[in-house]
Amino acid sequence: MILQALVQYYEALLAKGKIARPGWTSAKISWGVELSPKGQLLAVHSLQTEQPKGKKMVLAPQSMKVPEQVKRSSGVAANFLCDNSSYCLGIDAKGKPARSLQCFAACRELHLKILEDVPGKVAQALCAFFESWEPEKAAECPALAQDLDEICKGGNIVFLVDGGFAQEDPDIIAAWQAFQSQSSEKDSIRCLVTGQKASFARLHPNIKGVMGAQSSGAALVSFNAPSFESYGHEQGANAPVGSYAAFAYTQALNYLIADRDHVQRAGDTTLVFWAENAEPAFQDFFNMSLFPTDAENLSESDFAAAVKKLARGEAVDWENTRLDPNSRFYILGLSPNAARLSVRFFWQNSFGKFLENVQKHYDRLEIIRPSYDKFSYLSIYWLLQETVNKNSRNAAPAPQLAGDVLRSVLNDAPYPATLRNAVNLRIRADHEVTRGRAAILKAYYTKNQNKLCPKEVLTVELNKDSKYLPYVLGRLFSVLEAVQNAANPNINTTIKDRYFNSACATPAMVFPTLINLAQKHLKKLKPNQVTYYSKQIGELMERIPCTYPAHLTLPEQGAFQIGYYHQTQERFTKKEEA
Repeated sequence: MILQALVQYYEALLAKGKIARPGWTSAKISWGVELSPKGQLLAVHSLQTEQPKGKKMVLAPQSMKVPEQVKRSSGVAANFLCDNSSYCLGIDAKGKPARSLQCFAACRELHLKILEDVPGKVAQALCAFFESWEPEKAAECPALAQDLDEICKGGNIVFLVDGGFAQEDPDIIAAWQAFQSQSSEKDSIRCLVTGQKASFARLHPNIKGVMGAQSSGAALVSFNAPSFESYGHEQGANAPVGSYAAFAYTQALNYLIADRDHVQRAGDTTLVFWAENAEPAFQDFFNMSLFPTDAENLSESDFAAAVKKLARGEAVDWENTRLDPNSRFYILGLSPNAARLSVRFFWQNSFGKFLENVQKHYDRLEIIRPSYDKFSYLSIYWLLQETVNKNSRNAAPAPQLAGDVLRSVLNDAPYPATLRNAVNLRIRADHEVTRGRAAILKAYYTKNQNKLCPKEVLTVELNKDSKYLPYVLGRLFSVLEAVQNAANPNINTTIKDRYFNSACATPAMVFPTLINLAQKHLKKLKPNQVTYYSKQIGELMERIPCTYPAHLTLPEQGAFQIGYYHQTQERFTKKEEA
């Protein structure tokens, strides 16, 4: 289903003129070699342009449409009209002149074969160049003298004749298309993707740009060892895909990954998504909903209202495009695996259903936030950051966890237990219940219902009427912490640093000590403060039976932590209002 969806997306892009037609591809070009009509090398032009990289501008190769390129892992295989200096000029900086001459010989043979009997001065100039060029004398060429070292370092080269690029000449285009259409009948197979008879794709083009994968690209479909093969088939014959389908799905996927505005990361997973009709407005909208950036105004903006309308199944106009909630939408997660790519997940559903699931996720996450926190929504990125040690050299969430959380959000499925466990681990290590961690606990127990963490404690703000013991104990710990802070405002180590974990797991061992400490702290306060805090402590103590519980289970600890967070935010909110 992945390849079929990508082929359909390619055809939608092709109909809009946004992607290369079959037999052509997009490549990064660094140099343009200008030839005379007689094939003499006149000049070399740098085609690099200033492009933004982060906050600064850097020189980078420009993207151009060129003939489809071969897949090279080892050996010698030349490309038509676009290749590096080893193939186009027979020179490089690798220190292997014999191999460079082999590369140039292969390139010359390919060009002379394709351009044989092709009319036009561009074809004649190219043939004359390959027939007369001597790589051994490249260093003596005046046109190469200035940029020879840079050219030899790498970068793709194209040819110019009379100021025009060779790959744009009509005669050259016709010759390449004729060459591409030639296929032997013995290679004809029934394509598993399109269902049509087509020439066989032995090797599939590489996918470039996946985080962590090889810079030269990695294969989504490949068989490179006998252990992966079946019934005597070799390489791509184990999953027969036609040349057109292989070209189409790789072009579509490379197009998606190259569009950095619509690519997201979750752990080691590169996430791409698209609508079946290839309208970018669907991608923009989904990107803003799942990975909000300007979250400060989302809750009151037209965007938030549009999300709710789409989740209800109503169409919305966005960026001059009609967003139909019934439109088919696809989400693909890829991660590196040596020279290949692993598919972490692939989901397809209606656009409206995905947004409905995302909206339910945000509703479960909703919890009172500190006054300094301006984000209305917690994106997937920030949720995952709550599970990692910020002081670690590699502060990255577990790869499996990232995929599991995305699966839960986008399919409205139960959250993974590993998410709760990771949050509990960070709370125990940092002695801190942040807004994100409290929101994760609230969302987890709202979706993964557990009677030991009841709905009465899973509220947005403090539930003053709740008598659930773990929740009350969490509130009481927050009040006791406030008493200590009021008595000793500059203390280095608080009861939260010393006793929070024990109070959360084994209350009976800790709370008697904390109550005794609170009485000593109260003696240092002013009368009005003593009255204020004593009233709070008394109200909470009335809801505690004669004995404290000896142990709290993980769900009960979740209720304790949420109660602590609610009471702490209530304390700061009251101070702010006063």
